[in-house]
Amino acid sequence: MSNKNVQGVSYKDVSDDYFEKRGLKRHAGLFGLWALGVAAVVSGDFSGWNFGIGEAGWGGLLIATLLVVVMYFGMIFSIGEMAAALPHTGGAYSFARSAMGPWGGFVTGFAETIEYVATTGVIVFFSASYADGITQELFGLSMPVWVWWIILYAIFLAVNISGVKASFKFSQIVAVASLLVLAVFAVMAIFSGKFSVDNLFDIVPTAGNTEFLPFGVWAIVAAMPFAMWFFLGIEELPLAAEESENPSRDIPKAGIRGLLTLVVTATLVLILNPGITGADALKESGEPLLDGFRALLPNSDVAALLAAFALIGLFASLQGIMFAYGRSIYSLSRAGYYPKWLSETGSRKTPYRALIVGAIVGYIALIWAQYGGATAGAVVLNIAVWGAVLAYLLQMISYILLKRKFPNLNRPYKSPVGVMGALVAGILALVIFIGQALNEGYRSAIIAIAIVYAVGLLLFALFGRKRLVLSPEEQAAIKGHN
Repeated sequence: MSNKNVQGVSYKDVSDDYFEKRGLKRHAGLFGLWALGVAAVVSGDFSGWNFGIGEAGWGGLLIATLLVVVMYFGMIFSIGEMAAALPHTGGAYSFARSAMGPWGGFVTGFAETIEYVATTGVIVFFSASYADGITQELFGLSMPVWVWWIILYAIFLAVNISGVKASFKFSQIVAVASLLVLAVFAVMAIFSGKFSVDNLFDIVPTAGNTEFLPFGVWAIVAAMPFAMWFFLGIEELPLAAEESENPSRDIPKAGIRGLLTLVVTATLVLILNPGITGADALKESGEPLLDGFRALLPNSDVAALLAAFALIGLFASLQGIMFAYGRSIYSLSRAGYYPKWLSETGSRKTPYRALIVGAIVGYIALIWAQYGGATAGAVVLNIAVWGAVLAYLLQMISYILLKRKFPNLNRPYKSPVGVMGALVAGILALVIFIGQALNEGYRSAIIAIAIVYAVGLLLFALFGRKRLVLSPEEQAAIKGHN
């Protein structure tokens, strides 16, 4: 295969032990995949979503969330079908590579890498906020945020590098524990007597608007990136394909069940949390669930103890999303799109180099956002969403192209909403993408990440495309085209 040219790229021969040094280990069943998906996302119930109240009020965020739910169902059905037909670790990159060639694969995979590296940074930010709030209330101890960030990255790098069995086991424990914490909060909120519908509409509307939509209709679009935080990450499951015992069967099922679980938790949090504290009080909060516990148990250390349990939800997502960016970098590196040394897995069969490099990039992004005079959590959240919606749009295009180009491709699972579901999901992703670009508050972040994206494309054009390797994703794509 040395110097073989295919669709504008060149493939190089590799050593006999190339793939042995980049091996993964199968372990996960249906429950493990469900737990990984829920764990990756559940932190969105604890922090991040509430910034959407500041953009559109509670009513606007409610409508934004309903639209986002439609998008995610259309997308999860479509991704489930593609994952069953192309069960490789590459995920989004794998789908786009088969549908749109090497450039399409790189563009999509790079967007997904940006999404997961930035998402991990956001969760580190919110975890640090929660942890510092807890230690300050219980022990009077407070540390600079950058110290918390280092501690959190180090702990979860250790968990993810330790091995796939330990990684999935941890995901299962923290996913279930997080759901129990949310259930406890919901029960307390419902029976506390402190919930009031009036609290949902306590933001003073701007001129000509209503309490339900205090900032107008267009604000709904501005709130959609924050509504995504209830679900962003559930689409990562195809990245576990080569560590799943039966990916073609279990990944579609786990994705749908995970999304249904998250719809329930999002509904409870969206209604009960601001219904206890008031919507206005949450619109800029770094720890809205902790604020909810404080409102239920004022002047009590019990609130801080309960918030310590709430921190489990953030830890769950740190584990799940770190897993995702590690596999995204690994798969693109194994195929030669990123530097190949990033994909070595070592004796524990985990992509430790990819995990470490992703953590360093995420930490730098947080430092840049925090000390650039912006709210780091909201800025990096928008970077994550920017990468996500671009990857979503490209995956939905890939789904439609694969249906047309390869109608006879073996599809063990088929989306119940077909091409129309993918089309609707893609349109909604495009609306969010455009809405972000038009939001002046986060335009500098979008410009910065667009520059990073352009540099990545340039490096691929100059170097990466001439040094690809016939990884499983590449072999499947070439076989399909031939």
